[in-house]
Amino acid sequence: MKLSLKIIIILIIAVFLAFATFMNKKESPSNKKPMVAVTTFALHDILKHISGDTLKIVNVLPFGVDPHSFEPTPKLIGDIEKSALFIYSGAGLEPWTHGFDFASRVINMSKYVELRELHEEKHEEEEHPNHHNHSGKDPHYWLNFSNMIQATNVITNELIKLFPAHKKLYSDNKDKYITMLKKLDLEYKNQLLSCKKHTIIVNHNAFGYLADKYHFHVESLSGLSPEAMPNAKNIIRIIEIIKEHQVSTLFFETFASNRVVNSIAQEANVKVDVLQPLGNITADEAAQQLTYQKMMTTNLFKLSRALECH
Repeated sequence: MKLSLKIIIILIIAVFLAFATFMNKKESPSNKKPMVAVTTFALHDILKHISGDTLKIVNVLPFGVDPHSFEPTPKLIGDIEKSALFIYSGAGLEPWTHGFDFASRVINMSKYVELRELHEEKHEEEEHPNHHNHSGKDPHYWLNFSNMIQATNVITNELIKLFPAHKKLYSDNKDKYITMLKKLDLEYKNQLLSCKKHTIIVNHNAFGYLADKYHFHVESLSGLSPEAMPNAKNIIRIIEIIKEHQVSTLFFETFASNRVVNSIAQEANVKVDVLQPLGNITADEAAQQLTYQKMMTTNLFKLSRALECH
């Protein structure tokens, strides 16, 4: 009887130790997914589609926050430091990165894409300039599908270097994503090929890449910052352009106040709508699991309607 009791006790201890060992392995950092940190929504969308469920993605720019004025918290900086890779947009969009000596591998994506030169006209200056210095380059390069393809290749190659065990998954996902981007490009070309109108008006000068590629013109209330307030002279200029070009819609974005846009729309008797520049998306849009593809498709529909395309 005593021998049987001893055997039972030994078995209980053995089971306990085995369970404890299993839990330690389960909670061990070596069994956690590697972390990769990323800033803007478009780059986040690429990373998410290429990596599948192999990574823990640190969304440095929280959904619902304007990328032009964002400053990371100490916790986010800590998460970046712990990440195997940090991907940021560059071209002056994240001035807080200047001076940081990040421990993780870093990709400044603006160095791998084609940036358009900015030619800000004097009448586009706002009353209280508040945007960052972009060194004469337009930072909204993700609105050019060729740049998105290049960014997809760069991210995929870097992930394969870091995590070669997932090479086939990453390569297959890259091919699918690039096919989607090429399809979007073709849809924009076909839809915007023949339009009655050729001018759109936006509150924030973020759509130059689309305008250059698909041959329409953009007038903006302010410069590169959606937070900037246009002066009275610029508002009068916009109203004159609305009348001259028979513009039917004024576009603004969800991170900017629509007060001035609504006032102009009422004065000029035109509609107001949202056009998404995709530097970031709102928390509601994230909850709906909206993707770069879905939102660029919506942008195309709105542009086509405003420009009266066939």
